[in-house]
Amino acid sequence: MVGLERSVLPLLAETDFGLASKTVILSFIVSFGVVKAVANLLAGRLSDRVGRKQVLVAGWLIGLPVPFLLMWAPAWSWIVFANVLLGINQGLCWSTTVIMKIDLVGPRRRGLAMGLNEAAGYLAVSAAALGAGYLASTYALRPQPFYLGAAFAAAGLLLSVLAVRETQAYARTEASFHTPDGSGHDGAPTPTQPSFARILLQTSWHNRTLFAVSQAGMVNNLNDGLAWGLFPLFFALAGLPVLQVGILAAIYPGVWGLAQLGTGALSDHVGRKKMIAGGMWLQAVGLLLLLLTRGFGPWAGSLTILGLGTAMVYPTLLAA
Repeated sequence: MVGLERSVLPLLAETDFGLASKTVILSFIVSFGVVKAVANLLAGRLSDRVGRKQVLVAGWLIGLPVPFLLMWAPAWSWIVFANVLLGINQGLCWSTTVIMKIDLVGPRRRGLAMGLNEAAGYLAVSAAALGAGYLASTYALRPQPFYLGAAFAAAGLLLSVLAVRETQAYARTEASFHTPDGSGHDGAPTPTQPSFARILLQTSWHNRTLFAVSQAGMVNNLNDGLAWGLFPLFFALAGLPVLQVGILAAIYPGVWGLAQLGTGALSDHVGRKKMIAGGMWLQAVGLLLLLLTRGFGPWAGSLTILGLGTAMVYPTLLAA
């Protein structure tokens, strides 16, 4: 559903709702981002308490109304509310799939697991953006593109209920080999789980490495928010047709997703720091070229560079 919005929603804000203020138009991303951040924080704790599968199913249940709200919203406030629900859906579901893959592969192959997870996710985002752009150019900005969203939400819920298996037992097995006395036996004392406040302080202030990772993640997501909310308007104002706007909206997550098949595993071998720093430099180059060039071809090249940079950063941050 995030892919559908990348092609359509910023254009919809101007054509259907008559919004001229870019600040108001971006309110749907702000609501999504704030709520998703909170849902990300809660997803880990909830999945430890009630199980991974239950959190995944709950996330898809919350996401079910989103495409219908987007289809028939009579006012922009409905769009903002739909993105609140989408933020909860993405925060719970995406975070839980990350946790489940780490459960399955253990610490040594986290980069590979994150690369595979993010590749699948962002290739789907790219395909959805391309499909939405085609439907919008062939029919209208709504409701047709959001029919895909209804199908995605239903499929996600059904697969979560019928096909996904609980993975929490794998994490418990791994934890049994990291007991305080180093014995590796289940009977050894289990360390007390740190409080939520302590984890927050460690990741945001006390631990410099975790602080740097969090800061890099915030910058990476700001870049993605820019691509999501402003790029379609930028391209449309330059005179590109809706189909080309949709193609450009698909290139960035498509390159990002495809390249992660290699970059996640590569970070397991060359180290996280080099990948993160190099990727952020590439992102800067891509954004600069986007501003300095003009036309579909040069912008496609700039978005390719931006996608490669993000592919180096994103799975590596998750693995770190």
